[in-house]
Amino acid sequence: MHQKVAIVTGAGGALGRATALRLGADGFAIGALGRPSDELAETVSQLEAEGVAARMLEADLRDATAIEAAILGTEREFGPVEALVNNAAIYPSTPFLEIGLGEYDDVVTVNQRAYFYAAQVAARGMVVRRSGAIVNIGSITWNGGWSNLASYVSTKGAAVSLTRALARELGEFGIRVNAVSPGAFPTKAEEINGDAAEYSAHVIEHQALKRRGADAELAAVVSFLVGPDSSFVTGQTINVDGGWVMS
Repeated sequence: MHQKVAIVTGAGGALGRATALRLGADGFAIGALGRPSDELAETVSQLEAEGVAARMLEADLRDATAIEAAILGTEREFGPVEALVNNAAIYPSTPFLEIGLGEYDDVVTVNQRAYFYAAQVAARGMVVRRSGAIVNIGSITWNGGWSNLASYVSTKGAAVSLTRALARELGEFGIRVNAVSPGAFPTKAEEINGDAAEYSAHVIEHQALKRRGADAELAAVVSFLVGPDSSFVTGQTINVDGGWVMS
């Protein structure tokens, strides 16, 4: 029986898990893609506990062959992939003058090349069916810089640029491509910012909404962008940041 199928990369992380759970609740079978980890297994376990058909796709996003195998394997098991959420990212915190090319290449491979290639593999099937939705997760950091994150910030800007290029090129096939740029959600990523309470106060000071965001609030926007209510929306970037960046 045909069912809606979505793949979420980085599904073991907080935002990836929230997205996978929301899309599962929306009726998608979920391919949870990421490096083997207890967190990824927990995401699949939670999906299955909710009655969602789920598959753990163990793949290092540095490995293009593994990305392709994961997507095609999901299609064989569940059916055509109708939604892809490129969410996985790494974010080493290093002063620009100290970033080695090895570290830079690693960030670009995971945060940029993997987005490109996963979208390419998924889109081949979407083109044949003349429908599909791709969401690339960016970051508000690309709007205004951010110290010690030059590699990460540059790849998040690339995610937005890729979104626009693919929206333009794939639109004639009925494929919609959008981006979501999260603000500072309270995830493990915040460990790079030092004292948690101090950083939380810093975030709230800069936001228009004076509270921290919940993972489910980001997932709700992704749900909108892959669902029928956004059928005439493509090439857009939505900041989900409590009003930190307004542009």
